[in-house]
Amino acid sequence: MFGSARIKDHHGELRLFGRRIIFAGIAAAILLLTVIIRLFFLQVIRHSYFADLSQGNRVRLEPLPPDRGLIYDSQGTVVAENTPAYQLELIPEQVPDVPGTLTRLADLHLLDHDTIPGLTRLIKTGRRFQAVPLRLSLSENDIAVFSVRQHDFPGVEIRTRLARWYPFGAQAVHALGYVATISEDDLKHIDRDQYSGSALIGKIGLEATYERELHGLSGYRQVLVNAQGRRVDKLGGTQVHLETRKPTAGNDLFLGVDMRLQHIAEEGLAGKRGAVVAIDPRTGDVLTLASVPTYDPNKFTRGISSTEYAALRDDMDRPLFNRALRGTYPPGSTVKPMMALAGLEYGVIDPNAVRNCTGGFTLPGSSHVYHDWKPGGHGPVDMKRAIATSCDIYFYGLAEVLGIDKVHEAMTGLGFGRLSGIDVGGEKPGIMPSPAWKMATYKQQWYPGETVIVGIGQGYLTATPLQLAHAAAIVAARGHNWRPRLVTAVRDSTIQTIRKLPPIEESMVPLRDPSLWDTVIEGMELVARPGGTASSAFVGVPYRVAAKTGTAQVFSLGQNQKYNAAALAERLRDHALFIAFAPAEDPKIAIAVLVENGGHGGAAAAPIARRIFDAYLLGKFDQAPKPVAPPAGATMEDLDEVH
Repeated sequence: MFGSARIKDHHGELRLFGRRIIFAGIAAAILLLTVIIRLFFLQVIRHSYFADLSQGNRVRLEPLPPDRGLIYDSQGTVVAENTPAYQLELIPEQVPDVPGTLTRLADLHLLDHDTIPGLTRLIKTGRRFQAVPLRLSLSENDIAVFSVRQHDFPGVEIRTRLARWYPFGAQAVHALGYVATISEDDLKHIDRDQYSGSALIGKIGLEATYERELHGLSGYRQVLVNAQGRRVDKLGGTQVHLETRKPTAGNDLFLGVDMRLQHIAEEGLAGKRGAVVAIDPRTGDVLTLASVPTYDPNKFTRGISSTEYAALRDDMDRPLFNRALRGTYPPGSTVKPMMALAGLEYGVIDPNAVRNCTGGFTLPGSSHVYHDWKPGGHGPVDMKRAIATSCDIYFYGLAEVLGIDKVHEAMTGLGFGRLSGIDVGGEKPGIMPSPAWKMATYKQQWYPGETVIVGIGQGYLTATPLQLAHAAAIVAARGHNWRPRLVTAVRDSTIQTIRKLPPIEESMVPLRDPSLWDTVIEGMELVARPGGTASSAFVGVPYRVAAKTGTAQVFSLGQNQKYNAAALAERLRDHALFIAFAPAEDPKIAIAVLVENGGHGGAAAAPIARRIFDAYLLGKFDQAPKPVAPPAGATMEDLDEVH
């Protein structure tokens, strides 16, 4: 019979189970203690940190863009201001389908379809939590269309922002410039934090040059939002502390430009292409800077369509082109007073010596004849008479005697071939040719005949209207060279004090004998008197005018070819130029006028200068320009709801 066997050990199982219970209890206690320690760490030690995170989940930072600084003319008239406007904005992180949203907005005619690619790129390069402006100015009809369908466009809303407004429209636009939507390129070189909430930035002109002064500093405010990211007034029963940092407005600019003179200048150029620049020779203040045709900068501030921009860009009259600063033209006979100064300074000519002008000039050893503008010539002329009658033969000979090196040195000292340093971007230096310049540009040597035609402002020599006005101002100031400037003062927005900017004098233009200035100026005075080339424009003038007319060829004539304006297309006719300053004995204003394809300077350009002189010196303002109010739309009360 087999022995008995133990099948189950109850005591052993109880001991094993007990050990397991103890181990599980210890493990549970450790885990519970870990949870308690973690809760203590989160709730007590890191309370402030996670409270801030919690606050961030229900509080959104909303940028507050600064008010852009205003721009005033010399009479205290506002020429660039801010006005409330309804703006269509999109917050990328709240929009599930950006391309589809933009397309549907375009289908509602709230956007142009051809702007979608650019907006898409701008949205991708920006920060997803920051609003992107889609349309800068909405009409009441646009607002109504969007309001009905707003539920279909999450993340898109209408906000009230300050928009730029130019009350004088196209007047002085080439000086002021304009603001437009911040582009992808702009984002590469701006401080994005300072432009949070801002839709516009200066593109050209003073708006761009003085962007830092005008823009100001952005602020912010905290707003409550719900789980869907929508703004709410209250969230539960907890009191939430919300912070606000007010933005700092941009500084205001005060210009030397007088809009009354600007109006006269642009009115005088109406229907033409040209430029007028007037400068105070005592300070360098620019009194007028006009380029015609013009364009309305308000189109850019509201968001110009590609069709509208293409029309401006492709216009053969080039309204976007700043002729005053960037247009380079042969200065023609307007350089003859400067050539006379060079001859006197280097002592190569006696101002009282008489030269017989027979109508033709030839260089030694050459058969080529350089003709005078007057068939048959002017007869016997001295320096003053040569300036008054604009005798080409006299200045052909003077240029030959001087030589190109001395001509280059003298003309460069008067500002030709270099930037004037005006406080607005885009200026061109023109060309003051020399043998070194020609070799570097064309790999060719300089010929004596090229010196001859430079002596009457033709050939390779080119200058801008600003350079001509600046040179006239230097002569008027007897060698004092004040840097041209548009802005004369800045008002600090924080303390509301006006800081006047001191004029900057560049290096003096010295002459070995100061009386040489008077010799040339006396010749320029004869230009506006009977027998002078501008006498018809200054009949009965009650002040003394020193002037010089100019006519610049657009294309070269053959040796025996005669100029016949009537037989030429309008754009092939000569340019008309005129420089002057007044009163001659104590100059207060210097001016340069250019009329493209206008013909003779005395007939086309001088009358414009006469009207500006009469207005500035005699107060004869026929009709002051009238500012235009912005279109009806948002109000300041609407804006306060946002700010």
